[in-house]
Amino acid sequence: MTTLKATYSEAQGIGVEEGVMRRDPSDIIKVGDLYYLWYSKGTISPGYDATVWYATSLDGHAWTEKGMALAKGEPGSWDAASVFTPNILIAEGRYWLFYTGTSRQFGKGFNPDSKIGIAVSDSPDGPWERLDTNPALKNSDNPEDFDSHLIDDACLVVREGKYWFYYKGRQLGKSPAETKLGLAIASQPQGPYKRVEDNPVIPGNHEVLVWPQGKGVAAMIGTTGPKEITRSIMVADDGLHFSKTHNVIDVPTAAGAYRPEAFSDSGAGKRIQWGVHIGKQKGSLPFIERFDLVPASN
Repeated sequence: MTTLKATYSEAQGIGVEEGVMRRDPSDIIKVGDLYYLWYSKGTISPGYDATVWYATSLDGHAWTEKGMALAKGEPGSWDAASVFTPNILIAEGRYWLFYTGTSRQFGKGFNPDSKIGIAVSDSPDGPWERLDTNPALKNSDNPEDFDSHLIDDACLVVREGKYWFYYKGRQLGKSPAETKLGLAIASQPQGPYKRVEDNPVIPGNHEVLVWPQGKGVAAMIGTTGPKEITRSIMVADDGLHFSKTHNVIDVPTAAGAYRPEAFSDSGAGKRIQWGVHIGKQKGSLPFIERFDLVPASN
């Protein structure tokens, strides 16, 4: 089995900054000459006070923070307390920003109630308009389901002419370490998204990064989940039934990647080469850091 290694370098402009938290980066798109990236920005490490911001880059190394893309929802709404963990879909000539929202203020005894919504724009620079149908996906009403407590962390691919929406879920009474990955599919970017019967499609992972690989779908698995699948890449020819293909040394944390075939439905996607993730440094709040995925030396 092939072993890969993640190497890390500074994401200039969105790196370490005193008093500023940046985390949960989206996947990266390229529009003209510019790479675009969205992320959570706030003042506390967990991200439960965040709004969604974005940055652009010409080379994927030096980034310019452009400003807030999405503010918190109206008081009393499902996304009033925080909007975070964004991701992006390009479809029908428009840009669809998926994001997680919570209604509960962060504090002692905090228990997240996250759901996923969508905002749409004609430009990657916004302005963004929330859909009236939000939330696009909410936690299951069945307490026995893997996603009955919360859902989070959208990641989209276009496949077989449909929109495949991978996400993470946690069951009522379970810990974050028991997070699993699910899938919902729609025929339109705005939904409605219907869960597949085979959920959960991966029995672990606390973050979601998938991409088209050949005619299938690949997923990077971080440090959470059954030990036989952590720190790996898994591939499913049918997008549903995943098996391990690579080990990954120093696996990124909650990564977003440059995935040029993600929305092309070409059946010719290749393994990701680079992206960004949550960097951690003693004495600092989380920040954005670049990773490159390279073959491990013997």
